[in-house]
Amino acid sequence: MFTGIIEELGTVTAVEQHGDSVALTVRGPIVVADASHGDSIATSGVCLTVVEQTPDSFTAFVMKQTLDMSAHGALRVGDRLNLERAASVGDRLGGHIVQGHIDGTAAVLETADGDGWRRVRFSLAPALSPLVVDKGSIALDGVSLTVSAVSPEDTAPDAAWFEVSLIPETLEATTLGLRVPGDRVNVETDVLARHVRRMLRLDAAVGSLETVGPLETVGSEAR
Repeated sequence: MFTGIIEELGTVTAVEQHGDSVALTVRGPIVVADASHGDSIATSGVCLTVVEQTPDSFTAFVMKQTLDMSAHGALRVGDRLNLERAASVGDRLGGHIVQGHIDGTAAVLETADGDGWRRVRFSLAPALSPLVVDKGSIALDGVSLTVSAVSPEDTAPDAAWFEVSLIPETLEATTLGLRVPGDRVNVETDVLARHVRRMLRLDAAVGSLETVGPLETVGSEAR
């Protein structure tokens, strides 16, 4: 689990193809300072497992599904990534619960600068639209943010959008300050919203959850 509070900006130093997966090497001396084989590190929102490390870099494999679902499929040497180590029990939850499981990507549609801050509008895939609400939590490239606006409910599904407002610290300390219209970012919607949607779909499929016991519900899901 992560919190969406970025610890450092890493740099991709190697991208090596291994069949349909990729071995990704990232320079990030802060996050590898106490890393061990098998540890989890969020890379612009994508949870990866450390398989090798040096004093200032780590290597992890990115599977085909992740390459297809996220912006990691387009990574090149020199690209920057937001890095965060997994949260420890007792840590302050400064952002929100982030799993490192990407739901898809969103394109930057437009930006507008204010007095030190920036408003950014992103495209919103129809499948994710029910999970993104005004003033709700969202992780973009692994950064915990609050949705500041969403498109009206009568907007065509393929034209839906949402906005976030970025403070100076976020613009300086994360890759979001580098994003321009046309760029794509990794999106992870709020885990609570995903669970609620799953429950509602299950409710519609097997009947009211009030009449289905917990064990029966789990069993029907497994079947």
